[in-house]
Amino acid sequence: MTSEIIIDAQPQDISIALLEDKKLVEYQKEPRSQNFSVGNVYVAKVKKIMPGLNACFVDVGYERDAFLHYLDLGPQFASFEKYLKQVESDRQKLYPFERAQRLPDLPKDGSVQNVLKVGQEVLVQIVKEPISTKGPRLTGELSFAGRYMVLVPFGEKVSISAKIRKGEEKARLKQIVSRVKPKNVGVIIRTVAEGKEAEELESELKILMKRWEDALNKVRTSTQRPELVVEEQSRVVGMLRDLFNPSYENIFVNDDQVLGEVREYVQMIAPEKVEIVKRYTGNLPIFDAYDVTKQIKSSFGKIVNYKHGAYLIIEHTEAMHVVDVNSGNRTRSENGQEANALEVNLGAADELARQFRLRDMGGIIIIDFIDMKLAEDRQLLYERMCKNMQQDRARHNVLPLSKFGLMQITRQRVRPATDVNVDETCPTCMGKGTVRSSVLFVEQLERLLEKLVKQAGMKKISLHVHPYVYAYINQGIYSQKLKWKFRYGFGLKVVPSQKLGFLQYEFYDKKQQIIEIKDDKFNL
Repeated sequence: MTSEIIIDAQPQDISIALLEDKKLVEYQKEPRSQNFSVGNVYVAKVKKIMPGLNACFVDVGYERDAFLHYLDLGPQFASFEKYLKQVESDRQKLYPFERAQRLPDLPKDGSVQNVLKVGQEVLVQIVKEPISTKGPRLTGELSFAGRYMVLVPFGEKVSISAKIRKGEEKARLKQIVSRVKPKNVGVIIRTVAEGKEAEELESELKILMKRWEDALNKVRTSTQRPELVVEEQSRVVGMLRDLFNPSYENIFVNDDQVLGEVREYVQMIAPEKVEIVKRYTGNLPIFDAYDVTKQIKSSFGKIVNYKHGAYLIIEHTEAMHVVDVNSGNRTRSENGQEANALEVNLGAADELARQFRLRDMGGIIIIDFIDMKLAEDRQLLYERMCKNMQQDRARHNVLPLSKFGLMQITRQRVRPATDVNVDETCPTCMGKGTVRSSVLFVEQLERLLEKLVKQAGMKKISLHVHPYVYAYINQGIYSQKLKWKFRYGFGLKVVPSQKLGFLQYEFYDKKQQIIEIKDDKFNL
């Protein structure tokens, strides 16, 4: 299996697509102004104690206060609390972490009101994004994730991923890390550390320790509360950290700044693979060139078609996700209805495993498969779903089919599910209900070009239009595009874009920044 990452960096947002064998399996899109907050560490104040919930609400600067349960404080919360006071007591010099005193663990059956009080400062980390009407979820047990390991301040063990099965390799890794790790920290060794040299592991451990020390220095010098002391790396780098695999063939980026970030990160974790990070220089939009746009439009939405006319209906609710499997107008199998149902269900299992990753669906998922009478067919479907879900990095649990033909799946949720609206606003009336003549569309585009060239003085312009409009503009030897170039300069470029509606358009300047045209006279 070959994997590629396609990164589309636009002025307003950044989109990341992961392709496996040219098929879209993961997709993330975030505004540039919005940061991915899971992993961020804050020094904040307790705002409200909730004895009935055995929890508290903490102000970390979000619109809604963050939730911190007693059991999420971590066994070493008392040690963190005492060390935090020592750090804040001396603004001139950082109290060495190696000399921090380890206090007894918090009792598991304790009460939050005996540990915390309103206004108390706490060092906390976000483990779940705000979802719907809920604020972020917090933990007091901090961790700093790297490529090969996770650093846990005030931890005491060196733990190893259960996916590393060789006893000799486990012993080797544990010996290396135990020898180099500082006092008062624990380490979790990740699966990708298998086979790595001691120098690589020691180097990353030093990087993670520096992140922790930088956070403590920020706590020491800052007076504002809440204060962000560790900001998770950019969304691009954060996703690469979790996804990066030596089998990747290419990482294509269409922005120089993001290219630099990605190349710097890959250089740090896998110097031998830095050449796979490449700058995309094609004329087509990067997602169009790698067939991502078409896959997004066909894979999102309420109805998702898959092979031989069958389709899924996916509904998102506050409590759970519900999926209905339908055979559609599919021709029945020669072996009868039971074989037909099995084939449709197995195809649905394949598509659903991809949809879970693609939409990042989390929480409870209920799937209504087509009824099957034979127990061996139901078992085969269950095994197929379990096998498909092995590719999923999120923690999950798959239950066998119930007697009603329903399958229940729980999947780790750390952020809202990705829901891309694939419906397009009417490009002619922009939702107003009045339609202008489409015959005059090219003439209206020409008036806009004239305005940009003669009034605004622009020499290099890219016009993005729907592929059908692009074909019309390019038809004939003496095409409309050629006429425009002679009339307005050869700096004009016309580009087909699959993301645009039939009569939608976008103008870009020489820096590939979108040109906003707010004059109603020219707004189609």
